[in-house]
Amino acid sequence: MIQHLVDGILVGSFLSLGAIGLTMVMHILRFANFSHAELLSIGAYCALVFDKLFESVLPVLSTKFGPLSITGALAVSILISMAVTGFTAVLIDRLIFRRVRQKGGELSMVFASFGMALVIRNIIGLVFGLSSELYSRDIAFAMVLSRDPLLLVKPDQVFVLFAALIIMFGLYLVLSRTTFGFSLRAIAENPSLAQVHGVNLRRMVAAVWIIGGALGAIAGVFYGLSYQITPVMGRDLVLPIFAATIVGGIGSVYGAVLGGFIVGVASNLAPVVLPSGYSPSVPFLMILAVLLVRPNGLFGEARA
Repeated sequence: MIQHLVDGILVGSFLSLGAIGLTMVMHILRFANFSHAELLSIGAYCALVFDKLFESVLPVLSTKFGPLSITGALAVSILISMAVTGFTAVLIDRLIFRRVRQKGGELSMVFASFGMALVIRNIIGLVFGLSSELYSRDIAFAMVLSRDPLLLVKPDQVFVLFAALIIMFGLYLVLSRTTFGFSLRAIAENPSLAQVHGVNLRRMVAAVWIIGGALGAIAGVFYGLSYQITPVMGRDLVLPIFAATIVGGIGSVYGAVLGGFIVGVASNLAPVVLPSGYSPSVPFLMILAVLLVRPNGLFGEARA
C-alpha cells in the first residue's frame, strides 16, 4: 500500500499541472474544455520530435544528466514544446473557440471542444502512427528507498515530482505577487469591470491559453517520462484531469494542485481494494461524489 501511495503522489504531480491549465480556462472562459488533455499529447510529441532532431544534428546534446533518462536535447526540446503548445492553444482559440463563443453558448463550446479533441487525436495518430513511443529506450533501474517496507522509485519519477513542485511554486508567485496575476483574477471575477480599469481582455485570454498549453506540454512530457506516449494519451488523461479540477474547485489553482494529488493517490490505491478492471472508474466516481457532497469543490467558490 505504501508503494501505491508513493506512486500516486508521483502521478499526481503531472495531473496537477494539467489541471491548473484546465481550471484557469474554465474559470475565465466559463466552459468545460474537453480538448485540454490533447494539449498534453501535442506537447509530448512535439518534445519527441525536437529531441530526435537535436540528437541527430547536435550529438553533444545526447548526454544524459546523471541517472536520469533526460538528455540535453530533451531539456531544450521541453522548452520549445512549451512555446509551441502554448501558441497552438492560442491558435485553436482564435480559429475555433472564439468564433463559437461569439455565435453560440456554453453548450456549443463544449461540443466544439469534443470535436477538437477528436481532430487533434486523429491527426497525431495519422502522423506518428498508433504505436507507443519512448523518450529513451534504455532500461531505467529503480532506486530502493526502503527495504522494509520495500519502496522503489525511478530517478525520472523523483525528477518529475520536484520539477512539478518548483513549477507550481513559480506559478503561485506569478499569480499572487505580480500585476499580471491581479489582472488575471480581475478578469475571472468581473470581465467588464476589469476592462473599465484598463485590463486588456484579449491579451489576458491569450495569456491563459499560453499558460495552459505550456503547463499541458510539461505534463505530457512528464507523463511520457514516467510511462510512454501514445496518440490516445489525451483520452486516457481527460477524466483524471477533470476529476482533479472538480475536486479542487473550478477556478482555484491551489485546488487543482491538491486535486491532482488526491486523484493520483486515489487512482493508485484503488487496485488495493478493487479489481484492476475498475481502477479507471475511480476518477469518475470522485467527480460524482464531489458534485453530490460539495459541488464547488475543496477550494471553489459559489457563484450567484
